[in-house]
Amino acid sequence: MGDSTTTDPLTEHEHENEIESPHHPAESPQKQPSLGINNTPLRRYAVLSAIQLLRRIKPLTGNVVFLSNKLCVKFGHFVQLSEASTLQFIAQHTSIPVPKVHCAFVHKDCTYILMDRIDGKMLLLDWRSRSAESKEKILQQLKEFVTELRSLPPPGPGISNVDGGPLFDFRFPTSNAIGPFKTIHEFHLFLRNGIQEWRSDVYPEVNRMIALQDRPWPMPVFTHGDLSSLNILARGDTVVGIIDWETSGWFPSYWEHSMAWYVNPRNIFWQEEVEKFLESTPEDMEMEEIRLRLFGHV
Repeated sequence: MGDSTTTDPLTEHEHENEIESPHHPAESPQKQPSLGINNTPLRRYAVLSAIQLLRRIKPLTGNVVFLSNKLCVKFGHFVQLSEASTLQFIAQHTSIPVPKVHCAFVHKDCTYILMDRIDGKMLLLDWRSRSAESKEKILQQLKEFVTELRSLPPPGPGISNVDGGPLFDFRFPTSNAIGPFKTIHEFHLFLRNGIQEWRSDVYPEVNRMIALQDRPWPMPVFTHGDLSSLNILARGDTVVGIIDWETSGWFPSYWEHSMAWYVNPRNIFWQEEVEKFLESTPEDMEMEEIRLRLFGHV
């Protein structure tokens, strides 16, 4: 017990538990940094001490630690304060069920978000065993939630996180954190590595993609960015939680569909359901298929 009074919680172990990535999100400066929430010394100490105690009891895996049946902490060097801001924003402006944030702060380059633990099961775990009626009820709720998201008025024409800062996603091709971008055109230019036009005799579909990206676009809409069955929690036929908002922000209207459609291998069955709660156009699908095939990642 003696060392617990002389060492700062997590000092020796704070780099454990991290997903390896070649880029650090701090490389992209935030023009409007996300701020901590209820960031008091007492709350910081309580969270850090709880995690340190749990480390001594058992090894921790992943970046979410369950403190009790009511509370959990999401933490890590790649966790973003903007996710906590997003959870508050969504809770204040929509009826979408999200975890309540109790505090969020950065300690030694590591972000911590203390929030409610939602009593629900990932759709991934039991979707195939659900009846058609149960699936229809779930998908209708998701469709209504997406409508709410897309009804939120954007702060301007730019592409950014909820606080006006960089967007975060491990799938971005050059860095975990990119932007913010002043316009959708700037965002598209980044995604295609700055290419304005392409040789017609080599990959002629690139010019087709550019033409589709350079169309007039409506204002950005608020987007979760990863509406997979892993991030949707249900209890019975009721959606009780949408989690993992780290990839959220103001994006072009097609982005939500694209990010849900191009899923990881664990979630491939979800493609059959995406069209039932997210809309897309043939042009948008064509544009994204070309981009992902030739430019990779997101």
